[in-house]
Order: sequence, then C-alpha cells, then structure tokens
Amino acid sequence: MRIGVLALQGAFIEHEKMLAALGAEPFEIRQEKDIDKAFDGLIVPGGESTVQGKLLHELNLFNRIRDLILSGLPVFGTCAGLILLARELENDKQTHLATMDITAVRNAYGRQLGSFYTVEKFRDIGEIPMTFIRAPYISSVHNDTEILALVDGKIVAARQGNQLVTAFHPELSDDTSVHRYFLDIVKNTL
Repeated sequence: MRIGVLALQGAFIEHEKMLAALGAEPFEIRQEKDIDKAFDGLIVPGGESTVQGKLLHELNLFNRIRDLILSGLPVFGTCAGLILLARELENDKQTHLATMDITAVRNAYGRQLGSFYTVEKFRDIGEIPMTFIRAPYISSVHNDTEILALVDGKIVAARQGNQLVTAFHPELSDDTSVHRYFLDIVKNTL
C-alpha cells in the first residue's frame, strides 16, 4: 500500500515513519509530477494551514489533489490538515481544499502555550494519547460526517466516507492506532 504524504511544510516526516512502521510505503508529494505516481491514500499533515494552502496553489497541486479526494481517494488530515479539508472555517473566510462537511475553528486552543496532551476515547479504537499543538477543533459536522472523538465536549476527530481528520497529532506518539485506522480505510477502497 502506497501512501502519499504532502511534504510542503509541517510534520510530514513523523507520518512517514509511522506509515513505514505499519508496513505501508510512504512517499513525499512536493511537486506536481509527484501526483502522477500511483498511490492509494494521502496524508495532509499538521503545520501552518495558510502556508500549505498557498503552496498548494503555487505548485499547481491544489486542483489535482482536491479532484482526487472528491473522486474517493482516502485522505487523513491532522491539525492544519483538518483546516485544509474543512468546508467552512468559523473564524476565517479563507477555506482551502474544502472537501469535508465540517466547520472548524482555527487555533481554537490559543497560542503555543495552549498546547496540551491528554488521553481520551476514539470510537472503534479505545483510549489513545492525543497531543494538541495550537490545535483547531470541529465546531459542527454536517450530512454523513461521523464524530469519532471528543475532548471537553469539543469534536477533535471525525470521518466522512474516505476522509479522516484529527485536531491532534497522532504521529507524535508511539501509538499507531489512528494510522492503522486510516490504513484500514485505504484497504477497504482497494
């Protein structure tokens, strides 16, 4: 199973290591020609959503990636990736890929000092570690989007079809369960 990892900015190397540990073959998507390679799923990592959104356009990746996701390519967005996939942002008019029926709140937990770690339930997995770094949260889900995890009453993980998002960074722990969950989504599309 080959998984593309958007490697424009942010925590992409940590995702690659986790995918490799689970037996998947990660490869970096940095430029338009990388999209031409065959791959079964995509990870959009945390980082700076504004920078990543701008680079998607400048590098002619935006439309092709958006079309692939809308055509059913499994995608997993963490933190900034959640923001890039959100159809609506509560505190920003600028949306990006906008493929998932969620409304998100950017930097919902404040600045870097508002970062935190907790252990909470993730539906179908159980309790897992969650690291939040200047994280968003999901204020509402729409249509067939499912809520997968809550922290203090706020939605921090959701799924809509082949799209999975987390407000936290599962790649920053030793727990591989969320990445396994994503790889199961990918396997079910093959």
